[in-house]
Amino acid sequence: MNPLLDRIQTSLLDLVGQFIQLLPGVVLGLVLVLVTWYAAKVAQRVVGKMSQRLVPSRSLQLLAVQVARIGTWVLGIVIAAVVAFPDLRLGDIIGLLGLGSVAIGFAFQDIFKNFLAGILLLIEEPFRLGDQVVMSDYEGTVEGIKIRSTQLRTYTGELVEIPNSIVFTNPVRVLTAFRSRRTDFEIGVDYTTPLPLAKQTFLDVVNRTDGVLNSPEPEVDVVGFGDSSIDFKVRYWTTPQIAEVRRIKSQVAMALKAACDDAGISIPYPIRTVHMFDQTEFNESDRLTNSNSVGHREENPQDGNSQRAVQ
Repeated sequence: MNPLLDRIQTSLLDLVGQFIQLLPGVVLGLVLVLVTWYAAKVAQRVVGKMSQRLVPSRSLQLLAVQVARIGTWVLGIVIAAVVAFPDLRLGDIIGLLGLGSVAIGFAFQDIFKNFLAGILLLIEEPFRLGDQVVMSDYEGTVEGIKIRSTQLRTYTGELVEIPNSIVFTNPVRVLTAFRSRRTDFEIGVDYTTPLPLAKQTFLDVVNRTDGVLNSPEPEVDVVGFGDSSIDFKVRYWTTPQIAEVRRIKSQVAMALKAACDDAGISIPYPIRTVHMFDQTEFNESDRLTNSNSVGHREENPQDGNSQRAVQ
């Protein structure tokens, strides 16, 4: 029993001795991790200022900052591991990362997919920060493009984070990609209205409205004959921001109504006529009996003038 206790005691002393030997390296490794945290912030700040001077694209500036932060962390952790464990060589770390990359890839495939999609979005720039876009079922302003997701602020003031893989593999409508944006406004007039008069009236209204662009020029077209009106479509161009589109559309609607009133142009609405009767005074069996007695008459063989049945 004593030899066993001696062996356990010796093993514990060896472990304590090895821990004491490794303690300075472990402490130094932790210090290096803290230094890496500070260095990552400094690297972000320095790279951010340099990219603002050298790179005009805001998306590429964000990409450079994120690459600098991630690269600093990877380098710092590798150095801290080598310092904390002197027997661990750089080749061993690279080999360990290579063996673990397969398992990590399967476990975090969605994260890596979003990461790569985010990098491609930042490089290709299908849209930029501040653009108003439609992504999936959401519409709003692009607030940020991160490595994992794209941040969208809706017009109602809500923040939506959409995974980059979804953004990259699905259609995206960029509403502010160009300098102008067209709005189609539908309006109907009475069938007795002279169409040239209505068309010229609508054109004059749109051309006078503040905010409507002169180029491309506004258009007014007859698009169809409805149940109660002849339908027009007024097309005009404005700046692409949604606030301007909504404001000018409201002004155009009010101006068109006022112009129609001044010109005597009627804007009709559907009319329906409803006939009502008292169900209690209506008897189907009596009506059928009366119609049979009136509609069918038998011929009298003794009467020289035979009568024809009325159908």
